[in-house]
Amino acid sequence: MISSVYQKTRTLLEMIRFSHTIFAFPFALMAVVLASRMAGTLPSAGQLVWICLALVGARTGGMACNRLIDARIDAANPRTADRHLPAGRVSSREAMLLAVAGFALLLIAAWRLNPLCLTLAPVAIGLLLFYSYSKRFTALSHLVLGLCLAAAPVGAWIALRGSFEWPPLILGLAVLCWVAGFDIFYSLQDEEFDRSQGLHSIPARLGAKRAIALAKLLHGLMIMLLAFLAVTAPLGNLYLGGVLLVAGLLVYEHRLVRADDLSRLNTAFFTMNGYVSLCMFGFTLVDVALSWS
Repeated sequence: MISSVYQKTRTLLEMIRFSHTIFAFPFALMAVVLASRMAGTLPSAGQLVWICLALVGARTGGMACNRLIDARIDAANPRTADRHLPAGRVSSREAMLLAVAGFALLLIAAWRLNPLCLTLAPVAIGLLLFYSYSKRFTALSHLVLGLCLAAAPVGAWIALRGSFEWPPLILGLAVLCWVAGFDIFYSLQDEEFDRSQGLHSIPARLGAKRAIALAKLLHGLMIMLLAFLAVTAPLGNLYLGGVLLVAGLLVYEHRLVRADDLSRLNTAFFTMNGYVSLCMFGFTLVDVALSWS
């Protein structure tokens, strides 16, 4: 019994790529650090727990819905035909229950944080659902995904401060540009399939070379926004050193991917972007800790 529950839980977590939570999570914690410094006090353990649970709930619900909504498309795509729903390793009912549980967790966590979080939680759920349908009618779906992940640092800030302010909005815009850029990279491998199925993506619309150029522009904007955050937060030289390191990581990421060679795409997408988010959080945390000491 215990073994079967463990295996099913593991399968469900694999379906929603739970390990990819590392992309948005550090930026949300980065917002927590900045909001705490502005407030002049550390968040309570309860606040940290509920923020983390809200993030886990939002991503779990969003990914489970995305897998459900895209099940037929995934089944038709040779690259994704072996995913859990098309392959029958997870049933539609199980995926639906997981989505409901994830969104319920988000709503409960938002309720425990503050009234503004609870008010905005349904908006976040609507945005996550909208993303799952967006590639059916717009090539800007990459930006919609970026907006979904940008909500993580903005939401974490609101959880502690209870209001919208410039630092989380600038950080959110940086996350939006970053996510949209690497999602364009990821979509390169489905360029021909998307065209054949009438699906919309930047690579399908512009072709691989121009799509990569746009990803470079978006990542350049990300670096500019992160640098500007140092002025509005404010942050010091150590943080700016982290921004330079991230810029170098993104340059290396772009060297890994060419229009005629996607063999290193997984390294560029998974490994390098994990380093980007962890580096920004780490350098921000140390910079703020030193300024507080």
